[in-house]
Amino acid sequence: MSQRVFNFSAGPAMLPEAVLSRAAAEMLDCRGAGMSVMEMSHRSKEYAAIIAEVEAALRDVMNIPDSYRVLFLQGGATLQFSMVPLTLLPEGASADYAITGEFSGKAYKEARKVGPVREAVNLKGENYARIPAQSELALDPAAAYFHYCMNNTIFGTKWPYIPDTGAAPLVADVSSCILSEPLDVSRFGLLYAGAQKNMGPAGLTVVILREDLAGHAREGIPGLLDYAVQIKSGSMLNTPPTYGIYILGLVLDWVRAQGGLAAMGARNREKAQVLYDALDASKLFKAPVDKGSRSLMNVTFFTGDPALDDKFVGEAAAQGLVSLKGHRAVGGMRASIYNAMPRAGVDKLADLIRAFEKENG
Repeated sequence: MSQRVFNFSAGPAMLPEAVLSRAAAEMLDCRGAGMSVMEMSHRSKEYAAIIAEVEAALRDVMNIPDSYRVLFLQGGATLQFSMVPLTLLPEGASADYAITGEFSGKAYKEARKVGPVREAVNLKGENYARIPAQSELALDPAAAYFHYCMNNTIFGTKWPYIPDTGAAPLVADVSSCILSEPLDVSRFGLLYAGAQKNMGPAGLTVVILREDLAGHAREGIPGLLDYAVQIKSGSMLNTPPTYGIYILGLVLDWVRAQGGLAAMGARNREKAQVLYDALDASKLFKAPVDKGSRSLMNVTFFTGDPALDDKFVGEAAAQGLVSLKGHRAVGGMRASIYNAMPRAGVDKLADLIRAFEKENG
């Protein structure tokens, strides 16, 4: 049997071993049902109990107010790029978008197909190497909402503050930073996240929506794309991603066992500091992101020599440090150090950075 590696993939990402072990133990017989969760009818009383418990756990861990609804959907964050404007952008209104990376840019392009949207800021010309200050946001006081991607997976940046957008509800893609630290849900109108980074396997999307924002969808849109319809159906307008929801429940149990989001945030800051310290001390490797905008989840770095970058990725893989190749739009290396990445994996990567520089610097 091969040994488990330290998987630095940006997503689908590694899961806590305790979660995988528990899922394996329950694979053939979950809770005495005599079947796997994957075999359960989503309408059965057994599964109804599971999805109710997962929602309750998510509300507990994230301290979600009662005035918010939780939806378990499909289509990834990408479908939300369309679903958000179709349901939150009424005829005759416009919305503001902050373009600080690949996915916020894609969200903006999809929203333009629905109605008028504005660029509140666009940092493409700076290769998305930083997050804009509040004073740089060109805000429309009459905007239907303000959309941004809180953590930019590809470029390794994270908003260090929650934007002040006045009366415009905040809509945030939190796919790569949800559950990584405490977040004041009450500051937002809508949060959405693909599960495959910090919550579970690919296929599940979580939406957390302030209830008063539902029910204003454009006329004639499909029911699957209407938050109000999804709320009324309890996320079961069609068969939901049952196994992904179940795994999310196991992950939430694990997060609580680690001490909750405050403890998780402290651990993540510590792990990121180890890696950034190694990079900042290096003359060979460079971390391109502005220090005030650095992500705790996705650390990008490079040598400036593509051949040397490839050599580093190869040596890392030989040592059980896998999926470090940077996104094709950026190159270099990217270490995604989500909740499930143990400190030992980050320490080993930092050691390799130092050793590689001695041999190749």
